[in-house]
Amino acid sequence: MIASLRGSRNARLYWEIGIALALSLGASAVYSIVSIVARLTDVTPLAEQSATLNGSQSPREWLDFTYQFLGITFGLAAVALVLFLLWRPGQSPFSTLGFDLTRPGRDVLGGFGLLLVIGIPGLALYLAGRAFGFTVAVVPSPLDTFWWTIPILVFAALKAALVEELIAVGYLFTRLRELGWSTWTIILSSAVLRGSYHLYQGVGPFFGNVAMGVVFGWCYTRWGRTMPLVVTHWLLDILSFVGYPLALAWWPGLLAPTS
Repeated sequence: MIASLRGSRNARLYWEIGIALALSLGASAVYSIVSIVARLTDVTPLAEQSATLNGSQSPREWLDFTYQFLGITFGLAAVALVLFLLWRPGQSPFSTLGFDLTRPGRDVLGGFGLLLVIGIPGLALYLAGRAFGFTVAVVPSPLDTFWWTIPILVFAALKAALVEELIAVGYLFTRLRELGWSTWTIILSSAVLRGSYHLYQGVGPFFGNVAMGVVFGWCYTRWGRTMPLVVTHWLLDILSFVGYPLALAWWPGLLAPTS
């Protein structure tokens, strides 16, 4: 009887994980895999292709802003879903995932420390990928410059940080532990998922994000908190989105899409 109940609960958890991922990062991973297959089989070399993030949604300014804002806002619904799934009476999902303000100083310091560990090697790997031709030119902020451009890019960076760290790390680690998976199996599975939904950027970003996933997963198992990971990811994406024009001016040969 106990074994039957445990088996039923495990089946339910697997279905829950599958549905949650299908509505979020799992779907992104599938589309990304299709994208890299399309890129690799295209007549245009990978190094001459580009991937656009935060692209303009309309030539009309107010409509572009509206689409951008709504896209980011509704993108956070998946985060709300996993928080709801983890909610238990008397047990906050925020404290379960270590996503709260109980230790802001340590979380911010940890986030900045991770930024140095992840950011510099990540940039080096991207530039190497561009130089050797196995990474597409990623254009993170092609939006026209309006008064709302930087706030929207910062908001988009926050959305990416929340979705990836609270789902691919916090939620997934919690559920897979309940299913009895070993620590390193969980870390590697989450890391491969992270790499998979970045495959649209090329082979280099896949391995770079797998490595990032391993580091983040290891830190989460040590700290039990997603807040430092969110801080790191948010800062990293802000630097990427907002700092892109400056970086393009410094390294036009590596960062600019090939005409």
